[in-house]
Amino acid sequence: MVTNPPKRQIPKPSKSVIQWLLDSDPSIRWQVMRDLTGAPAHEVAAERSRVATDGVGARLLALQGADGRWSGAAWNRGWNSTMHVLMLLRDLGLDPASDMALRAVGLVRDCVTWKGCGPEECDSNPFFAGEVEPCINGQVGAVGAYFGQEVRAIIDRLFAEQLSDGGWNCDAANGSTRSSFNTPRSACWRPCSSTNCSSGAARA
Repeated sequence: MVTNPPKRQIPKPSKSVIQWLLDSDPSIRWQVMRDLTGAPAHEVAAERSRVATDGVGARLLALQGADGRWSGAAWNRGWNSTMHVLMLLRDLGLDPASDMALRAVGLVRDCVTWKGCGPEECDSNPFFAGEVEPCINGQVGAVGAYFGQEVRAIIDRLFAEQLSDGGWNCDAANGSTRSSFNTPRSACWRPCSSTNCSSGAARA
């Protein structure tokens, strides 16, 4: 005998998705206000300024060491290094001109090197000079451009390392001649997505 099972009753949400997003962290709220609710620019800017003082953004800034590093490293495999945190602060929309951003990035610029985090020949490189791997350099270039740092040397290096198929590969130094998926994304898209991208990078 054929039966008709009762239709599943889907509960109605108690509030809209937009309201749910607005009830979250300032780093989400300001982008919702800008992109979804049409809030006035001054209200968006005021909410964005809270990324440095409230919620996730403030917590990340507070975790920076006195030596300018996060988790004691320019880069690591734990996704909590200086490079990874700066990428996250960029994604959260920390205002590059805010006092907290200027202080944090200034410490990185003046104090952080690649010692112990890459090839020995890069030990003395300042953080924003990068190291040798295009995946890493692409992300360093991205945060450097976003936070107003000089990254021309990284961008020039990435252009020089572009493979014949148009992309990049972290293993090119070991003989790989084919681009990977993630490396071109790191090497090209991330630096050029910043509004502070240099004119050279914008040609990519």
